Amino acid sequence: MRVVAGTRKGIPLKSLQGTDTRPTSDKVKESVFNIIGPYFDGGVAVELFGGSGSLSLEALSRGIDEAFIFEKNVKACAIIKANAEKCRFTEELHIQRADARNAVNVLKVQGKKAKLLFIDPPYAETAFYDLAQDFVEADLLTENAVIVCEHEKQLELPEAYGTYYKIKSSVYGNSAVSIYEK
Repeated sequence: MRVVAGTRKGIPLKSLQGTDTRPTSDKVKESVFNIIGPYFDGGVAVELFGGSGSLSLEALSRGIDEAFIFEKNVKACAIIKANAEKCRFTEELHIQRADARNAVNVLKVQGKKAKLLFIDPPYAETAFYDLAQDFVEADLLTENAVIVCEHEKQLELPEAYGTYYKIKSSVYGNSAVSIYEK
């Protein structure tokens, strides 16, 4: 696993050993970013269920200003911190050792709105995809925001979260990615 493109292209990233996290493969990550915009002109990325932090680090490498990662596993938080240090994104990356269900409240207090929202929970926890609706209702997405949900290919996510509609759904092996825009 590595940073695929941008200012930190090629930097290898670590991930937690075992089955506690399921890092997004480079192939899937590259495909997702080719769809949502290969490069960005600022903004905030929010990654729920951070794992290794690779999606946020990729977004930072491609021009996002700052990223917030929510991850409750202490070992995964240490991996994310090490990856951020390796990529020299320690100031731009904010690791929240917290349950993803706290993200809305944390971001409200911070006064931040997400341009990119990544939701990639453990596959058995399908209710966590509803956090996208929480972000919409709390008005924590920018006008041009993109919601990216990685899920099991058998799981059919809703066609919309509020005013954000599914524009694309792609299958990669046992995984699928659904992308929503306003």
